[in-house]
Amino acid sequence: MHIEPGVVDGAKMVFAYGTAAAAAGYSAKLIAADLAKHDILTFAARSVLATVGVFMFFELLPHFAVGVSEVHLILGTTLFLLLGAAPSSIGLALGLLIQGMFFAPTDLPMYFVNVTTLLVPLFAIDALARRVIPQDRAYVDLAYADVLKMSVVYQGGVVTWVAFWAIYGQGFGADNLNAVWTFGAAYMLVILIEPIADLAVLAGAKALRNGGLRGLFTHRLYNAA
Repeated sequence: MHIEPGVVDGAKMVFAYGTAAAAAGYSAKLIAADLAKHDILTFAARSVLATVGVFMFFELLPHFAVGVSEVHLILGTTLFLLLGAAPSSIGLALGLLIQGMFFAPTDLPMYFVNVTTLLVPLFAIDALARRVIPQDRAYVDLAYADVLKMSVVYQGGVVTWVAFWAIYGQGFGADNLNAVWTFGAAYMLVILIEPIADLAVLAGAKALRNGGLRGLFTHRLYNAA
């Protein structure tokens, strides 16, 4: 999902600064809501777990260049289900920043573009979960259809933002549109993998329902809303 340097540049970057600022503001709202239900220590622990997880997903899991960008197995819905929206937003932002600072410094100019691409779909699955998941159902009890919907929304959101940035930065030329289409088609294959990974992780969390580690996860993982 990385937009390469030069795809968006010059005065067009102002819009990316605005979207990233808006995403930061909405993240602050999520953080305040999370802290109303969890203490600061467990929130900090979940944020650290999310950051480490995102960094590992970016650097250790297979990823490859396709079309206009790269295909990564981000596991955004997995982070959301286990840790909650607010820690996941921190983890996505910090994990991307750490990767850029220490492993891919050439990507840093595109940080605000890429962080928008990661965070806005996360906000979308948070909104979707509140609308379609019954309030009396814990996340560990979700069915395949539930996690599939969230995966489609998250991965579809990533593809939509990548397509937007590419067209916004480079226009509607045939080569650019072909690169966008190629990336989108490849990236949506992640939907075949992520729901299965989500269910496997939720099954593991369900087995630990009565364990002492449940405090490391979001309240909604084991409880009604």
